[in-house]
Amino acid sequence: MEAPIHPFAELFKQLGLPDDAVSIDQFIASHSPLKNEIKLVDAPFWSDAQRAFLKESVNQDADWAVPFDQLNEALRRPRK
Repeated sequence: MEAPIHPFAELFKQLGLPDDAVSIDQFIASHSPLKNEIKLVDAPFWSDAQRAFLKESVNQDADWAVPFDQLNEALRRPRK
């Protein structure tokens, strides 16, 4: 049985954040670049519930791994 593949925007919805393209771009722009020494799950902008979801997803290597990695990469890119 294959794990479902979640679209990037669905991760934002799961985190209780606006999931339209403009809102996602604004979130990434306002929280990047995330310093390399800070793990994504430890970033200061997550609520306790969001942090718990992200940690659980990482620890279980859940089907959220791909969008999680995409978010991690997006937040570490230098701002233009």
